[in-house]
Amino acid sequence: MATAPQKVPMSRHEPNKYINYQRIQDNLDVVRKRLNRPLTLSEKILYGHLDNAAEQDIQRGVSYLQLRPDRVVCQDATAQMALLQFMSAGIPEVAVPSSVHCDHLILGENGAESDLARAKDVNREVYDFLATTCAKYNLGFWGPGSGIIHQIVIENYAFPGALIIGTDSHTPNAGGLGAAAVGVGGADAVDVMAGIPWELKCPKAIGVKLTGRLGGWTSPKDIILEVAGILTVKGGTGAIVEYFGPGVDTVSATGMGTICNMGAEIGATTSVFPFTQSMHRYLVATGRPEVAAASDQFAHNLRADPDAKYDELIEINLSELEPRINGPFTPDLMTPLAKFKDTAKDKDWPEDISACLIGSCTNSSYEDMTRAASLAKEAMDAGLKVKSDFIVTPGSEQIRATTERDGLLETFRKAGGTILANACGPCIGQWARHDVKKGERNTIITSYNRNFTGRNDGNPATHGFVASPEIVTAMAFGGSTNFNPVTDTLTTPSGKPFKFTPPNGEELPARGFDAGENTYQAPPANRDGVEVKVSPTSQRLQLLEAFKPWDGKDIENVPVLIKVKGKCTTDHISMAGPWLKYRGHLDNISNNMLIGATNVENGEANKVRNQATGEFDAVPATARYYKAHNIPWVVIGDENYGEGSSREHAAMSVRFLGGVAVIVKSFARIHETNLKKQGLLPLTFSNPKDYDRISPEDKLSILGLKTLTPGKPLTLRVTKPSGEQIDIPVDHTFNENQITWFHAGSALNQIAKSNK
Repeated sequence: MATAPQKVPMSRHEPNKYINYQRIQDNLDVVRKRLNRPLTLSEKILYGHLDNAAEQDIQRGVSYLQLRPDRVVCQDATAQMALLQFMSAGIPEVAVPSSVHCDHLILGENGAESDLARAKDVNREVYDFLATTCAKYNLGFWGPGSGIIHQIVIENYAFPGALIIGTDSHTPNAGGLGAAAVGVGGADAVDVMAGIPWELKCPKAIGVKLTGRLGGWTSPKDIILEVAGILTVKGGTGAIVEYFGPGVDTVSATGMGTICNMGAEIGATTSVFPFTQSMHRYLVATGRPEVAAASDQFAHNLRADPDAKYDELIEINLSELEPRINGPFTPDLMTPLAKFKDTAKDKDWPEDISACLIGSCTNSSYEDMTRAASLAKEAMDAGLKVKSDFIVTPGSEQIRATTERDGLLETFRKAGGTILANACGPCIGQWARHDVKKGERNTIITSYNRNFTGRNDGNPATHGFVASPEIVTAMAFGGSTNFNPVTDTLTTPSGKPFKFTPPNGEELPARGFDAGENTYQAPPANRDGVEVKVSPTSQRLQLLEAFKPWDGKDIENVPVLIKVKGKCTTDHISMAGPWLKYRGHLDNISNNMLIGATNVENGEANKVRNQATGEFDAVPATARYYKAHNIPWVVIGDENYGEGSSREHAAMSVRFLGGVAVIVKSFARIHETNLKKQGLLPLTFSNPKDYDRISPEDKLSILGLKTLTPGKPLTLRVTKPSGEQIDIPVDHTFNENQITWFHAGSALNQIAKSNK
């Protein structure tokens, strides 16, 4: 039996918590004997973290794995509800290393210093709650200004072979260091923090073979833009995307992080890369040489076995790959840069680019910033300034301090750029934008990961495009969708033509990283005196009350609150932006439930018919009417319902306002799980065409709940206003354990019940 490296600390912040490579090795010894076949890398990481490797059923796409993650990470917006749920479970401290990161609540407007100061003032109550809760229950706390959760994780916590869960959909960013990092809802995080195995449907494996070498204008971002174009926003659902091949060795660790980060946009459970020397270099550069050495020793289990089989295979020759621009309104609409200007004209996309934004958790590495700065400097040396608003968001305090020291941020400022705080900012809609009115058509290009309608600025007429930071920076000087920085020229103030040369940069800073200001709060050695306070009159925080358990009956003759038409992401179900301030207050946040979803009855958002009164009203108001009159209700949805962010508020608000079921053509993975966790019934039409047989004025019954069994369909009885009845089969993916959540009223109720 093989041995693994011993006594390697997981991070410098937790010197007494160790990487457990031996557990992975021992589990894999058991699994290999059982399966008797080569394993993919993702299988090695997942099966290496099985709670019971000897008895766990293992079938890709079928089994539910019981896993023991190494770490839980939470961003401040989702951490509020996760910690409120953890507190109500009555457990004295977290069972695994966990941390909270303050990155979502900082509004980008005037620049880093003033924006951060305002955020600390406006969000003081929430920050104090998070800081004291972390201290009380033994979590690490990264205060406002620390940076974006995913950048902090890759700089401090991720390691090759780790299994990490995080309450943010872009948690897979840690795949850049060979970790299987999965975005989850807060209730899943509570399970793991409470010491309960984490449940995950055994993912399929999509292999992406990389050959050749990146060069010129092409960057790691273009790899995932290409993959998104191939797989679409739901092509990765239920699968882990695993990169391999000789091209992998030519990509930096942070470049791999970019690819894994945006893998969330194809619906993938996560994405992962094998251990490479670029990972080794990054670990050493970020002060973790002992982790790098341990990974070298354990490298045989940090790559796929030869001849490992994938459920789907994609091949990309990096030497032939050209820059891409994806969008608008969806991250999988891929256009090669060479065709972008013509496509923009054909599609009548707004020609003038109003803003170009780089940074965020997806693309703010040192390598990204040096390559973007090389273009900005070249243009400035020719006398050019940016024509579009140019906004830069450093991903972490370490990146900010290092790029400030090395003159990169000053280069961006001189070019006309604005440096925002180390936070999510415009990427998640935290952007106080004043240059365009709501409803005004305009184009923005970002190096972010997501570009749903209204995502960045709350304006549904903003055409958001996603590209590499290099392309975004060059386009800021062109200012138009008609400009191709690879082939076209700009006119300098002296009248001479200027053409960009390909960007150049450095993988890692030659002088090492500058950690900058220390914003980390470790939990105190003695936590007995720590008090967590939540004011009963607070508008930001609210203690949770348990949802009622199932009453033992079928659901009969309930109204359709809304039949949703087309794309319905978690942004449509529970918007971010100005609503972020209510993420710790379930009653208040529920006032945004489904206000962005399009009602099939009238083609409008936030306007539905109240079946009891016949009047049209806002979706939350109608739901509150039903709740006040003890009328349960149902949502009908379309394809890939709930794609996007991991926010469980999109499920909790539905439950809180009286919803009992969400019935759709298909679900995004995280949202389906979140609905189950809150005691709701996420159901899918056995025949997707049955979506068309339901009208908003119908009454619905869900029959067969008394014998709810894994794999057994339920019956949806549709009663038309005429009295005609139609029976439609609907499917579910509940397993035996998840059925107990439904019976108890929520997964949290089941945890509390088990702890009594």
